Amino acid sequence: MFSKLHLTKPGLFVTATDTEVGKTVVTCAIADHLRRAGLGVGVSKPISTGCRRDREGLVNEDAEALAHFADCRMPLDVINPARFVPPVAPAVAEEMTASQIDYNEMARCLGMLDERHDVMLIEGIGGLLVPLEHANPKRTVLDLIKAIGYPALIVTRAGLGTLNHTAMTVRLLKQAGCRVGGIVINGYEPDVPKGKKGEREDPAMQSNRVWLERMNRVPILATVPKCDGSMVAVHKGKMPAAIRDAVDVTYWPDVLG
Repeated sequence: MFSKLHLTKPGLFVTATDTEVGKTVVTCAIADHLRRAGLGVGVSKPISTGCRRDREGLVNEDAEALAHFADCRMPLDVINPARFVPPVAPAVAEEMTASQIDYNEMARCLGMLDERHDVMLIEGIGGLLVPLEHANPKRTVLDLIKAIGYPALIVTRAGLGTLNHTAMTVRLLKQAGCRVGGIVINGYEPDVPKGKKGEREDPAMQSNRVWLERMNRVPILATVPKCDGSMVAVHKGKMPAAIRDAVDVTYWPDVLG
C-alpha cells in the first residue's frame, strides 16, 4: 500500500460500523449537498466487491450511484479502480480470484480525481477491520484511511447495539491517529412501534443519539430517518427528500478536512 497520499483538496473518508449500514446512501446525499453548494465533487470507491460483469468490464453499483449524485464525469474505472466479483471481503476476493489490488493504480486514480475537483468524498468497504490483502491479512480498511489522510465520517445504525460498535470504531480511529470528522446516524425511527405488551420494540432508538455523543465526544452531524425501502434506490438515482433534508442540516463544506 502507498505510505501516504498527498491529496490537495478537502475531503472525507466515509466508513461505517459494519456492512449494510448505509454508507453509500449517506455518501450520495453528502455528494448531492456539495454539488448543490456549487462545488465540483470528486467521488471514489477505491475497492469494491460484489461487482457485476458488464460489456465494458466489472461494474459496481455503489460507484455508479456516487458518480450520479456527485455529477462526477470521470470514468467508473477511475472512480472505482479495484473491483472483484465475489461478494466477500477484498482479501478473500483476492484469494478466490488469484489477483491483487494495484495500489499504484489506486493512487493514480485518486490523484486524477483530486486534480479535477474542488472536494473529495471517498467511500470505504465494510467496517474498519475488513481485511484488504490475502498476502497480508492484518492490512485493513483502517490502513487505507491512514494512508489517504482524510478525516473519517462514521455511519452508524440508530438502534440497539450501536453504542458498542460506534465506540469501538471511534477508539480504533483515534488510536491509529486518524481524525474523526463526525457521526451520521442512519435508519432512525422517531416513533418506534410498540410490541405486544405495549413496550417499545427498541427503546434505545430514543436515547442513542445523546449517548453516542456523550460517549465519544464526536459531533452527530446528521440523523437520517428510516425510509420505505422502495423509495431508497440510489443505484437508480432515487433518494427521498427526507434523507436530503436530514443531511442538509449540516453545511458539509465546513466539515471537509
